[in-house]
Amino acid sequence: MKELLRDLLATMGIYDAPREGRVHGLLAEYQHPGALLSAAKRMREEGFRHYDAHSPFPIHGMDGAMGLGNSKVGFSTLGGGLTGLALGTWMQWWMSEVDYPLNISGKPTFAFEYGMPIMFELTVLLAALGTAAGMLALNGLPRPHNPIFHSDRFARATDDSFFIYVSASDKKFDVTKTAEILASAGALHVETVAEPAEDAVGDGDGVARTETVPAGEVPVMTPRS
Repeated sequence: MKELLRDLLATMGIYDAPREGRVHGLLAEYQHPGALLSAAKRMREEGFRHYDAHSPFPIHGMDGAMGLGNSKVGFSTLGGGLTGLALGTWMQWWMSEVDYPLNISGKPTFAFEYGMPIMFELTVLLAALGTAAGMLALNGLPRPHNPIFHSDRFARATDDSFFIYVSASDKKFDVTKTAEILASAGALHVETVAEPAEDAVGDGDGVARTETVPAGEVPVMTPRS
């Protein structure tokens, strides 16, 4: 059950890394969009599933390279629309038949014809709200904290740099082997994203630390002590 929950969260970009060693994952930087696309495809071919690509702009073909399927937001849109339709229909019937029935020239107290505008409006309204809610949920938002935010290099992900983050929650994750794969895929730098130990001493700020190494070298995580 725990593994199922971990995989479900991973589809939302929320990676629950094991606490052993407090290593969250590896962050690799690439020079240009083509290199990032090739690296993402390479990670997929190597069997990794808990990883994500970050770039300043959308890259055509990235979904296919990562093996991502169609968006599931449509299901939440459909659910919201059907809920709005049912709610509008029930509200019209209840107000006309139960709460405040009026006999107007012997006409039916409830009919679909005059109720359609309200039914339509609630269908559109709840479908839009369902779309927004589904988008936020499937993207794991809002998420104020992410371990990779502590990487100085990652701040360039919205400017001019390209990154792949591999989570330690992936079944194939191994710090040394995974770093070698990222480096062989053309990474400029590889960082180990890790939390400090609970008994760490020093400046005591308690934030995650990353270690940067040149591409081609294997990162060795050195927790603060």
